[in-house]
Amino acid sequence: MPADVVVLVAVAGLFAIVSGMNDGGALLATGLKLPAMRPATGILAMVVVIALVPLATHQVALTFVNRLASFDGPGGRAATSIAVLSAMAVVTFLTMKGRPTSLTLALVGGLTGAGLGWGLPVSGPYVALVLAFGLAAPIVGGLVAWAVTTLVVRFASADRLSGLHRAGFVVQIVAYAANDGQKMLAIFMIALSFSDAPLPYTTLTAVLFGLGAMYGLPKAGRTLSREIIAFRPLHGVAAELSAGSAVLGCSAVGMPVSMTQAIAGGLIGAGVVRGSGRVRWYAAVKIVVAWLLTLPASGVLGAVAAYAGKGVMM
Repeated sequence: MPADVVVLVAVAGLFAIVSGMNDGGALLATGLKLPAMRPATGILAMVVVIALVPLATHQVALTFVNRLASFDGPGGRAATSIAVLSAMAVVTFLTMKGRPTSLTLALVGGLTGAGLGWGLPVSGPYVALVLAFGLAAPIVGGLVAWAVTTLVVRFASADRLSGLHRAGFVVQIVAYAANDGQKMLAIFMIALSFSDAPLPYTTLTAVLFGLGAMYGLPKAGRTLSREIIAFRPLHGVAAELSAGSAVLGCSAVGMPVSMTQAIAGGLIGAGVVRGSGRVRWYAAVKIVVAWLLTLPASGVLGAVAAYAGKGVMM
């Protein structure tokens, strides 16, 4: 097996673990104050869904592989390795600081920067379209959460929240597996040159994701579940349903968006319904700043590393 394939496969596996560290805690954060589901059960459910959903649809993975840039030419795997490592470096730093950010933004930035640095074809209009959807995701999540919270407050009794939480969590993880989670599979696709979703590879990415989620839950989960708003179970249910709905809509058109952003927007939208004072705006601003830094930092790092790497390898 060529060295560039071996390196990218190893990078893809590490990326799946980092994805679990960053995204797993965010997916579970909304239910941490609800006794309906234990974290271990939630992680197991995520692993199963992430392994199985791409068998039905993996359009978002193909978007990363084919539409942002062309990585099937000479040096494509090396550039991809640099892009993913750049994205992971940025996201890992922010995760260690307890600031969950968007791995989708990081990967888009890393792939774009590395593609430009290596001299590969990059689709500027499509990158801009992905960024537009990424910007819209937390806004849509917040608006839907506002509406959902209003309805739940009016019509749902307290004893129904556990059932709504289970339903919302299922919607959320299915949406993640159909969208944001497929970036992990996309790296394996580039490394091994396949365009479908073989069960062994979807299972491998899911298991690695689960391992990362177990490690990252305490920090990433705490930020979303405790710091953004004065959290109540109602807020978690609304955020799950709204974020899942928004991301599923983007999945239908093959557009990658960040579940972490959608959940944060959902929590803020749910909190505003009961009064803007429930939202801890200083924490929300810190997370937004992390989002704003993620893409340019990943892009610049990827471009510089790819340009230097090409000079050494060529």
